[in-house]
Formats: sequence, C-alpha cells, structure tokens
Amino acid sequence: MDTSVHTNFHALGLSEALLQDLASAGFSSPTPIQVQAIPPALTGRDVIGCAQTGTGKTAAFVIPMVERLAALPKGQPLALILAPTRELALQILTTIEKLGRSRRVSATVIVGGADMQAQLRGLRQRPEILVATPGRLLDHMWNGTISLSSIKMLVLDEADRMLDMGFAPQINQILDALPEERQTLLFSATIPADMTRLVQASLNNPVRVMVTPSATTADGVTQAVHHTSHDAKADLLLSLLGEDKDTVLIFTRTKHRADRLGRMLGNVGHKVAVLHGDRSLSQRKAALEGFKRGTFRVLVATDIAARGIDVANIGHVVNFDLPNCPEDYVHRIGRTARMKTTGRATSFVTGEDHQQLRDIERLLGHAVPLAQGSTRPAAASHARASAPRQNERQSSGRPSGFRDGRRVNHGTTHTAQPTRGVQR
Repeated sequence: MDTSVHTNFHALGLSEALLQDLASAGFSSPTPIQVQAIPPALTGRDVIGCAQTGTGKTAAFVIPMVERLAALPKGQPLALILAPTRELALQILTTIEKLGRSRRVSATVIVGGADMQAQLRGLRQRPEILVATPGRLLDHMWNGTISLSSIKMLVLDEADRMLDMGFAPQINQILDALPEERQTLLFSATIPADMTRLVQASLNNPVRVMVTPSATTADGVTQAVHHTSHDAKADLLLSLLGEDKDTVLIFTRTKHRADRLGRMLGNVGHKVAVLHGDRSLSQRKAALEGFKRGTFRVLVATDIAARGIDVANIGHVVNFDLPNCPEDYVHRIGRTARMKTTGRATSFVTGEDHQQLRDIERLLGHAVPLAQGSTRPAAASHARASAPRQNERQSSGRPSGFRDGRRVNHGTTHTAQPTRGVQR
C-alpha cells in the first residue's frame, strides 16, 4: 500500500469531530501502522496488524472503531477489545476516552482484580465498547451480566501474549459466544507461526498490514549484554543506575525477585516501585502512575509490564533476568525508544542463560553486542559462533486450543457454558 499520500489524518477520511479529538489528544500525524490499517478497517474489513511496539497500534484500531460505532444505534455493547493484562486494558480505555468524546462513543473496562459491583455500574451506563481481559469477561458471561450477541467488532490486542499466558481455552469460549457476522482486528508486535490457528478461526479474508518484520526492534534502541553471575547482578545494577539519571524499567523473572530487588533498591535510596500480578489493582495503578509522573525513577516488574506500559521517555530497560520466551525480549526492550526516540536496553546473562540468549539472537537475526567492560565466556563464544544467525522462528510451546484450518461457527447462542475460575 502506498502510504505517501496519507501524510495527515485528514487524508484518511475521518470525521471532523474525530479529527478535533485527535488534535486535542496530541496526535499530529498518523504512524505507518495507522496509515495502512485504518482505511481497510473503516470499510469493515478484517485486519491483521503487525508493527513494533510503541508505533501507535492502539490508535490504529480505536480510530476506525470509534468512527464505525458512532453511526450505529446506541444502548448495547457493540464492540469487544480483548487484552492480556489489566494495564493494557486500562491504557486502551484511556485512548478511547480521548478519541471517542466528540463522537459520543464510550467504553468500560472488565478486568480481574477490580470491584465486580463497580463493573456492573459501568455496564449499566450502556457503553458501546467493552475492554476486557478474558477471565473476568467469562465471569460476567457466566453470571449473565454480559451478553456478546450484539457485538459487531472484535479486537484481539497482543494475541500472542494471550496465548503465552494460557488464555486459549477462554478465547475459544468467547469466540463461540460472538456473532459469526462481525469485523475482527488482530494487532501485535509479533505474529509467531503458532498463531495461524487463531487467525484461521477468527478472521475472514483479512488485510495483512506488516509495517515491520515480526520481532523487529526499534532503531533507536542500543542493545547490550553483560555476562555476569547471579551474585554479581545486584552490584552491576547499582553501577548502571549510578551512571546517569535516566528512568529505568527493570524486568525480573519472578514476583518474589521483583519484591526483593525493589526493597534492596529502596534501602539504598532509589525511588522505586514494584509491579507484578500479586499486587492489587490499586497498587499496580499507583506504581504505574507514579512511574509515569516521575515520582519513581525505577520500576521493577515482571513480564506483566512487557506490554501495556505506555510511558514516554523511558531511558533504560534492564533485563535483570532474561525472559523465558524470546518474543518477550522484543516487547520488553520496546518499552524504550518509543515513537522514534532513543534508549538503551541492557541484559544480564549468567551461565544458565546462554540458550535463552541464543534463542533471542536467532529471533532477532543478529547477535546482541557485548556491553563495555564485559567479556564473553569461552563456552558461550563457541556456542554463539556455531549458532545460525538468520531469523529462525522457533515455537514457544504455546497452547493453541483453536480449530485447525477452519473458521469456527461463532453463533449468537452459547454452545458451552463458560468455565468458572479461569485466569485473568
């Protein structure tokens, strides 16, 4: 698609009311993913959108959704957006509130960890859009407080992450409860091969918008690895934090380690917050908002923060632990260098992490440079020299749970009752 003619939002055929809201929200010109995805979505086509994190994917589906829903009768849910985490769902809600104001399109969030009665009050306002995590949505469906029979549009945001988190059975139940006649949009920074079943089951002849190759990192990120030991990680981190005044997002593999690292950093005088799945929704919101406002210079998080954190000008991402899934490396370091800015991404690699580093480098298609002052262990050097450098996609072992090779019948009536007690 030729994108040269779409140098501003006016050229995309949007209404004056939405153009005013875009201007008020600070959207000056469309990004490549928005330029290519919005026109077909406005016509009702199914769309698969793949672009680097931080390139405007949320607005790429919110904009056509607002325009299309504004022309439909109000009073019942017309669109459903599924997201893997509460943080991402809340970020999407913020975008809808900014861009749906003049067109009188409203939304409510249905996520785990939040007050069920508050969500019922939100549903009584009869919003046009439901933004939900799969588990809590199914709770409402089981209780009879949400029906999906009126849904005209479905968005699967960060669908690969939802599969990683084990949501495939829940997504199947939700798809079965949706009308077959609907528009479906799927957006993610990576589209791995094992998502094929999901695409076949839920999209009909989609327009594919691949702005950048899957698993491509932003040009502005300077990547580096430190080969170290478990015992030396904390001192190495403190040294990095002392080198500059940048805001820093630190990823750990476990919630326990995030808590422990947060306490250590706080004890030595750093303004730090901690974010992971065992924290209450109010604690998670306070940590993220404090990080955005600058109350906290450092945020220590698990992979719950790899997506759904839209914080401007994060200067440095530190992988205190490498992720188990190589795709998550792309999402983690995508928290910096957003929207054509620059930033750093530093990863700590111990003797147990060499296979994970090789998997990351295979996904990227190139080696991650050594940090200044770090030396590569001999065993790792030999392994890296023999490792293929092309972009070999490996299965991450996600549960698929989708019907092979066919589009399932998503009738308006339930074929099975939603499962109780599912993940959120």
